[in-house]
Amino acid sequence: MSAALSWPVAWKIARRDLSARFRGLRLLLVCLFLGVGALAAIGTLTGAIGRELQDRGQHILGGDLQIEVWQRSPSDAERSAFAAMGKVSSGLRLQAMATNGALASPVELKAVDAAWPLVGRLTLADGRTVGAPPEGSAWLSTDAAARLGVVPGGTISVGGKALRVDGLIGDEPDRLSEGFTLGPTVIVPSDFPASAGLTSPGAMFRSKTRILLPRGGNPVAGIDHLKARFPNAGFTYRQRDKAAPGADSFVSRMGEFLVLVGLAALVIAGIGIGGGVSSYLEARRGSIATLKVLGATSGDIARIYLLQIAAAALMGSAAGLLGGVLVTPMLGKALGSLLPVAPGFVFDLAALARAAIYGLLVALVFAAPPLLAARSFPAMALMRARVSPLARRWGDVLLPVGGGVAAIAALALATAAQVKVTALFLAGALALLLILALLGWAIRKCAARLPRPRRPLLRIALANLHRPGAQTGALVTALGFGLSAFVTLAAVQTSLDANIAARVPQRAPDYFVLDVPRDRVDAFRATVAAAAPQARVRTVPTLRGAILAYGPANHMTRVADLKELPEDAWALRGERGLTYSDTVPEGNSLTAGHWWPRDYHGEPLVSVDEKLAQSLGLKIGDALTISLLGVERTAKIAAFRRIDWDSMGFNYVLVFSPNAIADAPHNLAATINLAAGADKGRLLRDLVRTFPSSSVVEVGGVLRQARDLLSQVSLAILAAASVAVLAGIAVLLGAIAAARASRVYDNVILRVLGASRSQLLALQLAEYGVLAAVLALVAMGLGSALGWLIVVRLFNFDWLPDWPRIFAVLGAGLVLVIGFALAASLPLLRAKPAQALREL
Repeated sequence: MSAALSWPVAWKIARRDLSARFRGLRLLLVCLFLGVGALAAIGTLTGAIGRELQDRGQHILGGDLQIEVWQRSPSDAERSAFAAMGKVSSGLRLQAMATNGALASPVELKAVDAAWPLVGRLTLADGRTVGAPPEGSAWLSTDAAARLGVVPGGTISVGGKALRVDGLIGDEPDRLSEGFTLGPTVIVPSDFPASAGLTSPGAMFRSKTRILLPRGGNPVAGIDHLKARFPNAGFTYRQRDKAAPGADSFVSRMGEFLVLVGLAALVIAGIGIGGGVSSYLEARRGSIATLKVLGATSGDIARIYLLQIAAAALMGSAAGLLGGVLVTPMLGKALGSLLPVAPGFVFDLAALARAAIYGLLVALVFAAPPLLAARSFPAMALMRARVSPLARRWGDVLLPVGGGVAAIAALALATAAQVKVTALFLAGALALLLILALLGWAIRKCAARLPRPRRPLLRIALANLHRPGAQTGALVTALGFGLSAFVTLAAVQTSLDANIAARVPQRAPDYFVLDVPRDRVDAFRATVAAAAPQARVRTVPTLRGAILAYGPANHMTRVADLKELPEDAWALRGERGLTYSDTVPEGNSLTAGHWWPRDYHGEPLVSVDEKLAQSLGLKIGDALTISLLGVERTAKIAAFRRIDWDSMGFNYVLVFSPNAIADAPHNLAATINLAAGADKGRLLRDLVRTFPSSSVVEVGGVLRQARDLLSQVSLAILAAASVAVLAGIAVLLGAIAAARASRVYDNVILRVLGASRSQLLALQLAEYGVLAAVLALVAMGLGSALGWLIVVRLFNFDWLPDWPRIFAVLGAGLVLVIGFALAASLPLLRAKPAQALREL
């Protein structure tokens, strides 16, 4: 018995046999490059953004701690408590209307004091670094200046009071922490809103106080102190390490989603890796048999070809890592207006290591079966493999494949922000692989039992599906994954497009108007009717308050005592919109309980959104306590409602009976739906002139801003999806390449028996056509089901797929499959029988 080759000797043989251009293993390189590159880019980008949010938290927030409250400024006692903690800067945020002659625009008014900004400096477009604007002046964003047609030195009017434009904003230090706004920013002195009458009782404004703690100060301890001292103040807190919680949550969730997409691309590519390795080892079947005849052991064969495949895998992974690092600056530039991304190249060693480990593990899982098959069989069995295919010994691959799959799952779950979502994805991917494997087995069994067609080409094509050595299983898995991915992407895209197109233009009002005085509602309606006679106006009372406690009246759960909020209980975070009504609001439907009668004067009652009620476990008759302008109010739950959020009208989680909150200072909000051809310019001018303290928001502008945001987000999703599509194409190439290698002998025998090239081409077309037709039906079912889950369950949209477009995408996928199959068959047609038979 010969001694086993050492690893250095095995590498010497492997290196001599391995082409410098990795001929035969290029598919493995391409698949790993795509999958590892996608994961590297995604991990590096999300890691860079996360670190930037963490490192620049104090700069982004404008301090170590922020306290926010609606419709009031902090009391003297609260201000004293803030000042005792550190350096303080206070200001207001509110919607307002700015005008310049006939031009008008809704703006986000940011009133700041002399201490602002506590961290950093405001940089103007002309290069000056400044703080709060001087009395009677303002800093304007370039967008606000463009809408109002004003330049530095000019004058605008806000709330009927003039402001001099002293400069345009270049870089606003705390812009990211301000979040989504309904208009461009205008920065004014802190006392301007009150002097313009914009903070009268009932007006919708927010007070923001930032605190810069002494060096070494702990913001969490500061928040705990304030919560204990002012438990019912209705404050919303934010700290420096969560300066932009919306952005932080967005980055985390989007990053995990993109990682799952990248993993899906890598899993799809793994099927291509398996096919590519099978094809590569098939081409070296003679070399393997010769080495065994010369005395090489099974272990020697495993070492030699494992080293070759490992070298190719390392090269492909390294190229993917390099590609991921190189593409990160471009992705960062595309998202730079939304999120903080450091310019230039970013190296996140942890993200790059995870991507490389994923790639190598996927390569192990899918390359192990063909490699162990070549290792396990004697030389004569390998020599006869063309006519007597090798049987797969699944027991041999259980350890490497099972271990690799377990390692992938462990790594994915260990690094997941949402373990449940990741676990479902992994289970779904495994289930899909098993379904396709069973389908491949079923197709082979059915093909073997079907009656034999009379036409010879069809009979041979049908036999090729179940004959010994047939690649039906690999082809079914590869084509099923690829075509299902095409259908899923088309279904999701067309459904989302249809939801936006069907709902927003038809159901959204033309204008939202905030802070309409209660005592002037008739004048407001008259102003709208004069400018747009056919306009439809709806007004509702609007207040702000925070939920403090809920549950049975004798055993209520206080929100402040919760360590973690229940799932989908977003209404418990800070202050929310409140309203009251004698009737069930438009767009709402009662699902439980009873509505109070008109002019009700009994115990204060409230109706709750049914989804929030389910999340909190509320029942009819329970109690709910809110903080309204710093005062606690308790109401009995009388009804649950289902809300039509798609109406884009006034939808409130909590609707009270009028006697519960109507006595609190408040204004009205209004929606205006215009008839076709209405004069929007006149209406806007009349409203601004007649109601200078009200804010008119054009819905179209808000929707455009939202669409711009979504388009940038979808750019990342489409980029990741394109990687999955490219990986799917690579899978098809791998499966077809592996199948082509097994067809050389068949085609040569048929050529010897007199078959023409056109007949062989027709044979390939018939075989792939049958498989593609069957898999098109399967892909339509699987892809549509997955698309439905994403659209309905994940995004909570209606299922509105554009079936003609989906069928067109599927048809294009089928054409692609048939085209690749025929292109791969061309070398077989050029094979010379005599030469091919000598090489068997």
